[in-house]
Amino acid sequence: MVVTIRSLGLQGIKGYEVTVECALSGGLPAFDVVGLPDAAVKESRERVRAAIKGCGAKFPVSRITINLAPAALRKEGTVYDLPILLGILAAQGDIDPPGETAAFLGELSLTGALRPITGILPMAMAAARTGVRELYVPAENAAEATLAEGLAVYPVETVEELLAHLRNRKKIPPAAPWTPEAGAEAGPDFSEVMGQENVKRALEIAAAGGHNILLIGSPGAGKSMLARRLPSILPDMTRREALEATEIWSVAGMTDRKHPLLLRRPFRSPHHTVSAVALAGGGAFPRPGEISLAHNGVLFLDELPEFSKDALEVLRQPIEDGEVTITRTAGSVCLPSRFMLVCAMNPCRCGWRGHPSGRCTCTDAMVEKYAAKISGPMLDRMDLHVEVPSVEFEAMRRRETPESSAVVRARVNAARARQAERFEGTGVSCNAHMTAAMVGEHCRLDDAGERILKTAFDRMGLTARSHDRILRAARTIADLDGEPRISAAHLAEAVQYRNTEILRR
Repeated sequence: MVVTIRSLGLQGIKGYEVTVECALSGGLPAFDVVGLPDAAVKESRERVRAAIKGCGAKFPVSRITINLAPAALRKEGTVYDLPILLGILAAQGDIDPPGETAAFLGELSLTGALRPITGILPMAMAAARTGVRELYVPAENAAEATLAEGLAVYPVETVEELLAHLRNRKKIPPAAPWTPEAGAEAGPDFSEVMGQENVKRALEIAAAGGHNILLIGSPGAGKSMLARRLPSILPDMTRREALEATEIWSVAGMTDRKHPLLLRRPFRSPHHTVSAVALAGGGAFPRPGEISLAHNGVLFLDELPEFSKDALEVLRQPIEDGEVTITRTAGSVCLPSRFMLVCAMNPCRCGWRGHPSGRCTCTDAMVEKYAAKISGPMLDRMDLHVEVPSVEFEAMRRRETPESSAVVRARVNAARARQAERFEGTGVSCNAHMTAAMVGEHCRLDDAGERILKTAFDRMGLTARSHDRILRAARTIADLDGEPRISAAHLAEAVQYRNTEILRR
């Protein structure tokens, strides 16, 4: 007798349906798992054997063959323990085969308890797309699975509990849809930063339009402090954006029962010793890297010149395309990586170039060598280049409280609302992601603006890419002011954010 149990699998960060076929036949006792399983799937034989005996059922003394279809895709992890167990019990008549609208996921302990698995959200969403209506998952994963609409999610603690449910002895109530708790913990606020009003303004523009930004300043000027407060002014995520980001975090095993959904935009800050593979993603079986974990959020690179050349250059294509394709022997996957890139660096090796104390000991040649660690193409992809001056004593001792993040965020949300209306139905979410055609349509200049842009283009040696990035930033500045057209003042402000000494080496 052959019994079919529906389950799910992962390819990259996308879920797909897996059919677990179980056949019992005569011959010498054996337990074979086929269908391109990895080592963890093959080891399920021992976990399933112990769990069946632990729940009081009889393990069949016959030849057991488990096929995981489609056999052309590699199966990974411990997610198939539960459907394999149910297939064996149904094949020997201990339970009735589950209905065609039910699917099962979960890792088994030797005692029959279910342990949580990673990647539950993309698999649950795939289940909803393929017609599954009842999804049985470990209790720890139930909250996350309820984020996929159109499913009745059943939280399972033990095999005995599930068998009682399938035999109609004691039903498991479906999990209630997860809702966030009120009063989420607040992060660092802009009101804690004294002075640096020009840098705050640049970060507001970056947040409003999704622009990349480079902060250049001496040690202690507040570059890292300001960057780490950027999440407090980022616009609210849409439901679609939150699910996209959470799918990636789920595959990486970074969600839990209390926090199954990302409520705030991700903020990733890898150390400068990070490798190119850790940034872009990869491994023998491709997994998301830092740029994908920052999807719909911020990737912050502190001490930018200290990152390896390979690590920095791997960012160039994802910045433009919003995705990264990873190809390995095990297959090729395309991972989303639409993020804001925020970088901070010192102006020279010692860090004190331009500081009022005059303590810099670097020669011009040493400064050029330090700045040359960042390639021209990488710098050209930064929309805003901002010099962060040292904070004056009077600003540090000022008694009045600076503007809070909530006030700034309200302006950012208003600007993003204008962009959402402008780009409705195009798949573009903010000004930084405008195509060349959109730049031509939405960033038209008057005569004064044309003269400013031409002068900047000639004097600063701008490229076609930097030309468009200036226009995108000017469009964002106009949105913050609530203006339908870009004025000369908006364009002039956008141009001055690229007028830094490091670009004229």
